[in-house]
Amino acid sequence: MIKIAVDAMGGDYAPQQQVKGAMEAIKRIDDIEVTLYGDPEKIQQFLSDDTRIKVVESEGTIAMGEKDPIRAIRSNRKSSMAMAILSVRDGSNDAVVSSGATQALIAGAHILLGRMKSMKRTAIAPLIPNVKGDNTILLDCGANLEIKPEFMVQQAHFASVYAKEIMEIPNPSVGLLNIGTEEGKGRELDREVYTLLQNNEVINFAGNVEPKVVLDPPCDILISDGFTANIVMKTLEGTAKGVGSMLKQELSRGIFGKLGLLFSVRNLKRLKNRLAAEEIGGAMIYGLKGVVIKAQGASKSHGFFNAINQAARVVRKDVIRKVSDVIEKEEG
Repeated sequence: MIKIAVDAMGGDYAPQQQVKGAMEAIKRIDDIEVTLYGDPEKIQQFLSDDTRIKVVESEGTIAMGEKDPIRAIRSNRKSSMAMAILSVRDGSNDAVVSSGATQALIAGAHILLGRMKSMKRTAIAPLIPNVKGDNTILLDCGANLEIKPEFMVQQAHFASVYAKEIMEIPNPSVGLLNIGTEEGKGRELDREVYTLLQNNEVINFAGNVEPKVVLDPPCDILISDGFTANIVMKTLEGTAKGVGSMLKQELSRGIFGKLGLLFSVRNLKRLKNRLAAEEIGGAMIYGLKGVVIKAQGASKSHGFFNAINQAARVVRKDVIRKVSDVIEKEEG
């Protein structure tokens, strides 16, 4: 059995949606067990089926707006998030899923779980939808605002293994987010990373990729530093919401517009679902000794099910060991 730890108290709708997501996961995935860390009394209100689910009591929660996540983790190791992470370190569980504060989860994972020996930096790597109906890996979305070029190459290795094993892409390609497609574009960091990726015999490098094609990229993986990729991700999220609102406004104008809206409701719902982070699950934090999945803070039950399913697949495919083997071979 694959054992998944869930931070049941982190997120906007905790613990109701975490509990419902865990029950959905148990019903749909045969080879997992789930441990919910949190307030037993609150959890039991929503736990109508405890098949392969157990509850472990924790003390307190790391607030979503926590300004000093490192201090919060170190001073509250009995919080639901800290206990879930520690359970992976001690081998009680194989992976952790949390929709709690992002920086607290990153800090907690570093302090309580630690990085893989071969990885110099972690990375947050969400999946973003593309026009082909598939997903593209985008990293790093906030773990490192500043980074060395060689560390980004390691992250590209991790993303390539993930894409091959989890997304089932035989030879995934990596594109470098940049202000132009020509070689030599961008900052010194971008130019150095370009050269390293171009000369790497293991990575399938697709060259520079401009942000205007992130939803229709010529690659499977988009990589940049944490500041740039985070801006790209948040711009996509904001643009999707804004365009959706403007489209609804225009379709509501006049009788023909309203008729068009009536006939387009199903299509608009499908479009909304394609852009919803819940349909993907969560963002894996690359480079750790264990599997850590960051679900959206506003995740509902189905989003949590998808995040748990994602965690189980990463464990099942032994992704961390495979990444370690690739990087150690590169450095050896």
